[in-house]
Amino acid sequence: MSVDLDKYFARIGWDGERAPTLATLRSLQHAHVLAVPFENIDVVVGAVPSLDLADLEAKIVSGSRGGYCFEHNTLFAAVLEQLGFEVARHTGRVRAGARPGEVRPRTHLVLAVRVPGAEGARHLADVGFGSRDALLEPLPLIPGLVREGRGRRHRLVLEEADGPVPVWVLQIRADDAWRELLSFTLDPAPAPDINIANWYVATHPRSPFRRLFVQRTLAHGHLSLDGGTLTRTAADGTLTVEELDGELRLREVLEAEFGITPPPGVRPQR
Repeated sequence: MSVDLDKYFARIGWDGERAPTLATLRSLQHAHVLAVPFENIDVVVGAVPSLDLADLEAKIVSGSRGGYCFEHNTLFAAVLEQLGFEVARHTGRVRAGARPGEVRPRTHLVLAVRVPGAEGARHLADVGFGSRDALLEPLPLIPGLVREGRGRRHRLVLEEADGPVPVWVLQIRADDAWRELLSFTLDPAPAPDINIANWYVATHPRSPFRRLFVQRTLAHGHLSLDGGTLTRTAADGTLTVEELDGELRLREVLEAEFGITPPPGVRPQR
């Protein structure tokens, strides 16, 4: 199964050179993050999102929908591989919002991408981190290297691990301090492991994804829908908060502001 690249590129509004170069990788990640929203609507209405490429293409590319990390990065990895990039899939733990000492399960999918024929490090690519702090461009897998891209400053650090595999931690610079976003290791994550993590996130009764959560990165701002609370963040950081009242208003917002055509049964949550 392959992705229809013409349709995918039209979906994300990208018309760059179809060559496996670092410039291509950077522009593709940025275009994808701006074009495709993060959303967990399928989980909220009681379904487990399919990671089959045909289903992802029908939903995200043709169906005016988004998805969460497993969907975004599975689709993005397939596109990169078709272009000739070397892509490895890895699972990680979201640390954003975690309590001190809390160890969360491996419920996030990231990609390590190597540009064929190029010297230097692989790059961390991630188009499915639902946050204002998400990477807008790939980040070299070089410890301590600070990369400022499109107004966001990130770095990767290595921390000592109990086991034989080093732990990488993605951090963002905010409020004059480095804040952790996620950790991951570079041991391979085969499809069965990814499928199990996807099923767990979608079905566990205490999964945070059982609550409606939609994000969209804009060129000059950000949109976030948490339950029934819509937060608009302007380019200067100004916040505007709206409590959505009823299913009709929710559908209006999803369609007009997030670019999502939702399935029946989606309602605001409190």
